[in-house]
Amino acid sequence: MKNVFKWKAVFIAVLLMSAGFARVGYAQQKFEKAAFYAVMDTGDVTALNDQIEIVKGSSQTNKEGYEGALLMRKAGKVHGPKKKLGLFKEGRIKLETAIMADTDNTELRFLRLAIEENAPKIVKYRGDIEKDKLIIKKNFKTLSQAVQHAIIDYCKKSKVLHAEDF
Repeated sequence: MKNVFKWKAVFIAVLLMSAGFARVGYAQQKFEKAAFYAVMDTGDVTALNDQIEIVKGSSQTNKEGYEGALLMRKAGKVHGPKKKLGLFKEGRIKLETAIMADTDNTELRFLRLAIEENAPKIVKYRGDIEKDKLIIKKNFKTLSQAVQHAIIDYCKKSKVLHAEDF
């Protein structure tokens, strides 16, 4: 009987340790914009959570903006109005803070535009769509290939941005 308890304890300890190593693995993964935009596009909650951990553990500049966009995207996928609103507000604060700190960052403007265009009207988050659209169109060629690709992909479902604008 003692051996059964020992083996159960060992098994549980191994499970806990492996779960801890898996968490560390997310933080050590490198932030990649292509992967970030793929997760934003699919909106899978597990992938969003994993990407949030990667962003938090990265040394990426403007990581608050990326995390904010992920949180707002996640808000549309979780259940319960209180949880949805809480995630959206937390994400909005992070994204807006990042934009205020770097007002010329076209990529952050794209993230905000994508969120604004798809946010429910009740959250009243639509005030910068036209301004962000103009900045994105003006600076599109200066963006990395991964971000340009994400914008072109987004144009396929956007009512505001169109591929022929670029």
